[in-house]
Amino acid sequence: MGQLASLLPFILMFVLFYFLLIRPQQKRQRAVRDMQSSLKKGDKIVTIGGMHATIDAIDEGTIVLKSKDGSSRLTFDRNAIREVVESSAPVASTTLEKTE
Repeated sequence: MGQLASLLPFILMFVLFYFLLIRPQQKRQRAVRDMQSSLKKGDKIVTIGGMHATIDAIDEGTIVLKSKDGSSRLTFDRNAIREVVESSAPVASTTLEKTE
């Protein structure tokens, strides 16, 4: 019983570290991975360097970005994308029904 009591503070510290540090970091990594896998052509993004651009082409590990004025095309690593500002939603087909 004495050995268990001496290990209890270490076990509690590990549990505390897990829920305060490790678990939130795993959630952030999962969110970044999901964001990077859902990138598509036409999305407006911000790079980790602060550049605002639009995705022009996507490869397995790289992304070609087009500047806002359209004069520059730059190739970046997929991991250099910090956030998606505006996602290019597919155009929804609208059907009009006639009311009689």
